[in-house]
Amino acid sequence: MREVLKDLVEAVEAGHTVGLGTVVRTFRSAPRPAGASMMVDAGGLAVGSVSGGCVEGALYELATEVAADGTPVLQRYGISDDDAFEVGLTCGGIIDVFVEAVSRETFPELAHVAAEVAADRPVAVVTVIEHPDRAWLGRHLVVHPDGFEGTLGSERADHAVSDDAMGLLAAGRNTTLMYGPDGERRGDGMRVFVASFAPQPRMLVFGAIDFAAAVARQGSFLGYRVTVCDARAVFATKARFPVADEVVVEWPHRYLQAQIDAGLIDARTVICVLTHDPKFDVPLLEVALRHDVAYVGAMGSRKTHDDRLDRLREAGLAGVELERLSSPIGLDLGSRTPEETAVSIAAEIIALRWGGAGGRLSLMDTRIHHVPVADAEHEGA
Repeated sequence: MREVLKDLVEAVEAGHTVGLGTVVRTFRSAPRPAGASMMVDAGGLAVGSVSGGCVEGALYELATEVAADGTPVLQRYGISDDDAFEVGLTCGGIIDVFVEAVSRETFPELAHVAAEVAADRPVAVVTVIEHPDRAWLGRHLVVHPDGFEGTLGSERADHAVSDDAMGLLAAGRNTTLMYGPDGERRGDGMRVFVASFAPQPRMLVFGAIDFAAAVARQGSFLGYRVTVCDARAVFATKARFPVADEVVVEWPHRYLQAQIDAGLIDARTVICVLTHDPKFDVPLLEVALRHDVAYVGAMGSRKTHDDRLDRLREAGLAGVELERLSSPIGLDLGSRTPEETAVSIAAEIIALRWGGAGGRLSLMDTRIHHVPVADAEHEGA
């Protein structure tokens, strides 16, 4: 919903009823992830996408109908590789899309959700997408790290679902959950979709060199909040890194430790160490490799890498900690320029996030779109 949130709020605040379709579950080579949304406003304007163009035409008609009659619909698009084209999903994947009418009456908390997202505060929206009592369909629960507002239909369901949604919010995950009709954990009948609006994941780039400028551009393009940090004030300037959200002059290890102590580093954070200078990168990597982050990569030759490992072992880092280090940084793309190197680093971050192998798709017969292990287990359930 994030990509349509601004337009959605504007339409609803103007008193309109909007048809909103959201991908709530995916199978096989689905083109867009769970959480992707498309809205159709009162004037017939479509915003967003759920499939990259495959089923938008059919969804446009359905969203228009739902906005008019107010009856939510859970619609599946795509059945198999053979007949997916006939139903519009040409990639051969399958997506479940929940289509609902959104207005001030159906979602009074929407403006508050938008304000929380704009302020970069974590918030999740729970939507009932299946229930034996159709009166429950489309009801929302807005979940914060310390509580919730709204109701799904009963106090028992609200507390059971909000507890699980808080865990998903902490991980920044969108997924569907199954419960009994009244929120029973051992049961089925009610299915909800949890859309997590966590703050932007962070990319910390250490070393204010030309490669860092290219990596910062890639990080910003991928949706990270980018920080460039270097102890040398003459190099760490906003003029040299205009794309970075912030440029910090500080010893790298001190800055990272301070960010950790402030609770500003989480499991989605990626760290790129580009200094290839032992006095900077060894103390920094000591801190980074002992903390739970998504990625730690360090630039340097293989000789530099071997020397770096020796220094880290002397500092007391164990085998498991050292195995988390991606060094030399990036995938083997044959990169030469800073821009090409930045692409290889971004490619490695993406591959590790989704479980990709980094090979050529034309030489592989495995699925194109990977999912995290937790979501893969849920998909197969």
